[in-house]
Amino acid sequence: MRGFYIGRFQPYHNGHHRMVEEIAAEVDELVLGIGSAGDSHSPRNPFTAGERVMMVTKSVAEFDVVSYAVPIEDLDRNSVWVSHVQSMSPTFDVAYSNNPLVIQLFREAGVEVRQSPMFNRDVLEGAELRERMLSDGDWRSLVPAPVVDIVEEIDGIERIQRVSETDSNGDATSDPE
Repeated sequence: MRGFYIGRFQPYHNGHHRMVEEIAAEVDELVLGIGSAGDSHSPRNPFTAGERVMMVTKSVAEFDVVSYAVPIEDLDRNSVWVSHVQSMSPTFDVAYSNNPLVIQLFREAGVEVRQSPMFNRDVLEGAELRERMLSDGDWRSLVPAPVVDIVEEIDGIERIQRVSETDSNGDATSDPE
């Protein structure tokens, strides 16, 4: 059986890792959808799709499951989102998510959806990790070791700090002009 799990993975953290560990016990193969693949270099989405593919691929290598990391660009039409995801992914039998909209869209499309408990959601949450990266806090203990290596390799902390700076008008850095 092949499962599908989508996340922005900005960055991939121990909460995602625990969910993948649980999913890996239920499936033979796992498609990991890298959501918002076109977004990067912003405070909310500092990492590129390629960097997130590396984070996910290197982190899940420890599990006994064949995995495929697939970038999925945003589509601003929810009614056709599932078919978009399916067109970008290997065929899958079941989707895993805790996101209410994702669950609803997959169910309406006739795809079985399974949920799993969230792990330390108060700390293991992307915004909290990005805030810790921004303020030189402890983020390393909240992500798998390969993610630490990748963030350091790409100077990810400097990037998130730089893209979070404000210009002289107080506006956060945004699109290049």
